[in-house]
Amino acid sequence: MLDKWTAMGAALEARAHLLRLGRLFSETVLIQLGEDEYYLTFEKGHLVDVTPGPSRKTPWRFALRTDAEALEAFWQPIPEAGFHDVFGLVKIGRARVDGDILVLVKNLRFFKEFLALGRDMEVSA
Repeated sequence: MLDKWTAMGAALEARAHLLRLGRLFSETVLIQLGEDEYYLTFEKGHLVDVTPGPSRKTPWRFALRTDAEALEAFWQPIPEAGFHDVFGLVKIGRARVDGDILVLVKNLRFFKEFLALGRDMEVSA
């Protein structure tokens, strides 16, 4: 999964519109897939670090907690209903968002489009 996040960071660099959307986003986000944790650190819209967890010392602004199967369904080229969106996953009970929701909402389009980059990746989880 670490390779997938790294590949998504590289794909982010090739998308000028996403970098423009994220230019004010400089935060660390926790992605929890079951027991596995990944801390994604963004600086002005660039993914600068991906750190595997768990870590009680790494501060994060908001967390997306889901399971690997739900994320794989989200990353399908044409996802099923409910798996098409971050809040769709929450609505069907397959994900939870914790932390500073306001930061997520202010940067929602950037974060959702960043996560959707996984739909284009050939790297296995």
